[in-house]
This record gives sequence, C-alpha cells and structure tokens, in this order.
Amino acid sequence: MSLSPAALGAALLALVAVAGAEGLVANPPQRIISVDGALTEIVYALDAADRLVGVDTTSLYPPAAEELPKVGYKRALSAEGLLSLSPDVLLATDDAGPPEVLKQIVLAGVPVPMIPDQPTVAGLHEKIAAVADVLDRAGAAVELSAAVDAALGEARAATANASRKPRVLFLLHVGSGNDLAAGRDTAADTLIRLAGGENVLHDAFQSYKPLSAEAALAAAPEVILVTERNLKGLGGEDALLARPDLAATPAGQARRLVSMDGPLLLAFGPRLGEAVATLARHLGTIQGGAPRASEQASTEERRDAAARDAGRTGSPPANAVTTD
Repeated sequence: MSLSPAALGAALLALVAVAGAEGLVANPPQRIISVDGALTEIVYALDAADRLVGVDTTSLYPPAAEELPKVGYKRALSAEGLLSLSPDVLLATDDAGPPEVLKQIVLAGVPVPMIPDQPTVAGLHEKIAAVADVLDRAGAAVELSAAVDAALGEARAATANASRKPRVLFLLHVGSGNDLAAGRDTAADTLIRLAGGENVLHDAFQSYKPLSAEAALAAAPEVILVTERNLKGLGGEDALLARPDLAATPAGQARRLVSMDGPLLLAFGPRLGEAVATLARHLGTIQGGAPRASEQASTEERRDAAARDAGRTGSPPANAVTTD
C-alpha cells in the first residue's frame, strides 16, 4: 500500500520528532542551527547566541543574526548545507522541511526537536519553554516569558479605552501573482486583535488565502496592513491603494495604509509586546496613536526619526530595524 505525499510527509515528520527528542544528549548543545526567525530571536533573548553557528533566511533579527551563515529558507532546506556546519542540534518549527531533508539530518546523528508554532500568546510561551529546554536555560525562559507578559499587559492597558476596533486587512505578497490575505490562526490575525483591531477576514477562512476583488469589497477594510518589504512587491503605496479590489474600500478611499517591519510584525517572538504596541499606535487604538492618512513613512522620515531618537538616548531605538 503506497502512501500519499501528504501522509508520507506526516510520517517522516513524526520520525524526525521522535528521533530528535531521543537524540538530545544530556549536555546542552554547543553548536546550534536555528531555522525560524522567532526561534532565533528566542535564542538571543535567552543569552545563548554564542552557540549559534547558522540560521535560515527568515532570521533577520537581531541584526547580528544576519552575519551568521545562512542555510536557506526554512521550508526548503538542504541537508548538505546544514551538515557542513557540524551542528549539535537543529532547532526547527513544525512547518520546516522538506520532511525528507529533516529525516536525512536525523539519520546523520543531528537531533531535530520540532518546536510547536502556534500564533497565540500561549503558543509563544510554549515555544520559549521548548527552546529553553533544549538549551538548558529554564531560568532565563521564566524571566523572558514574564517580560513578554509584562509588555503585553502594558499594551492591553493602553488600548483598553479605545472607542472602536478598526477593521484591518492584512495582505502578503508571495511573488506568484496571487497575493494572500490573512484569515484566522495566523500571526497577523492575532496581532491585529491584540492591538485592538478587527481582522476583517477572521471569520471568512483559516490561514492565508488569495482574496478576490468581490471579497475585498465585501470585507470593507478601513486599514490595509502590509510589511515594508511586501509593500514594494505589491506595487508601492499608490499602486496598492489604486487597485480595483481596494480603491473602493473605506481604506482605499481614505488612503489608510500601515506598513511595518516584517520580522517585528510576523515573527511572533519575544518582541510580541513591542509589535502590538507599534501596530496599536498605527491603528489609533492606543493613547496618542492617531494615524496619518497613510502610515507609510519615507526612508528619509524613518532615518530622521532614528537620528532624533539617537540624539536623545545615545543609541538607536529598539524598533529602528527596517530589514523587512
């Protein structure tokens, strides 16, 4: 009896998870490869970055991560490139792959503990605890989780008095000609709701799916949300807001566009509280956060703002990263 590709992939991932868990040695691994942006941020936040020997292309923060050897995209890994770095362990989320490559890595003697990746606050805590378990950094994980909760608590308190929930549409450019919109069970959906907004497609579908012109008009978003890098792929501010499927929406008519740093917006890592507060300011759900007609600042504006902040504090602001 032959297995379907999906069933084969699931079986291989199960083998990887079991073999990875059983293969972890008692001593904390000293050579780590991380193939997920949030996992990489967690490693840094747990003060274990000195053990990183490689990362994937989604690992864009902190800036020091970009100086590490790259092993490709998390869903299109190559065993040869990974094994050439002689890792003690490969940190990966349950959407990494292909499964055949992960199996090769396990069979080569490198444990691959599969870290759950759920875009919820509870899921983030689970992710932090799982990475800390591999790195033997349980104490640091408790402190990190407490810091995440404190930041989220501040953001929640700041948005508690918002008079209404702006209706937000998140668009993701994937380079295939079919731009995707975020439904429920996505990082964008959770972040929008934590920031006091309403994802207009939360009840429409799950995950990311193409959006028809009819569906966009029916959703009637008041704000279009994109990453800074995706904005270029979507045609830029003027082209995006002039698209037939968006121009007649309240967001298109009011030119309400918000663009944010991609790793901050979508990684769903230790900076979640910062991401929520940043988006809330853009949406106007946080005190002092009334947005402009378009929230896409020019490169010059961002540079000038960073320079002003640096002059006041002696160092660049923590959210002055524009890699995505």
